[in-house]
Amino acid sequence: MAGILDLLNSDLGKTIISGVAGSTGQDTNKTSSVLTMALPVLMKAMQRNSTTSQGAEGLMGAINKHDGGILDNLGDLFKGGVNADVLQDGSKILGHVLGNKQQGVEQVLSQKSGMDSGAVANILKTAAPILMGVLGKQSRQSNVNNSNDLGGLLGGLLGGNSAKKEQSFLEQILDADGDGSIVDDVAGMVLGNGGSQQKSGGLLGGLLGGIFGKK
Repeated sequence: MAGILDLLNSDLGKTIISGVAGSTGQDTNKTSSVLTMALPVLMKAMQRNSTTSQGAEGLMGAINKHDGGILDNLGDLFKGGVNADVLQDGSKILGHVLGNKQQGVEQVLSQKSGMDSGAVANILKTAAPILMGVLGKQSRQSNVNNSNDLGGLLGGLLGGNSAKKEQSFLEQILDADGDGSIVDDVAGMVLGNGGSQQKSGGLLGGLLGGIFGKK
């Protein structure tokens, strides 16, 4: 199964990135950076939620409502700006997936990307329904119909169990609660020293790249 970042590197992914950037009025490269970091974080949060029966049931319900059709109509989606219904859907998805962690996650992504946290929030609201469309389409292709299948789907898209260090780092981001202290600690790890790759853990981009075998 291809990883979620493989999707962003595909022609479809480039359409998504340029569309999200255009509809939110943001720089394409920065939007790409935010999505490269954010999508695995959202999926890791979904994976955590799916470990409880209530969380898995809620996520299955959400995925079943997204059949992947949004991916077939990206031209219409981004033409003239993303409509309010899609953004409202995205806001609900983020609230359900991230809960009270949403502000902390947005702050970390903001510091890493150099983009205002409000802009990051808009990108996430726009991207969340598209991500659900990807999951909905993949779940139908893989006949996902229970929590075990759901966990396998998310794990496969995240790279399975082959990257424990990277997975742990995603957990740390999700544990940022917006009070400043944890966010500062995580952001310090994310930002590293002047943007250079560190052998001891590296930058988030490098870590996420490791998950998906991206070089």
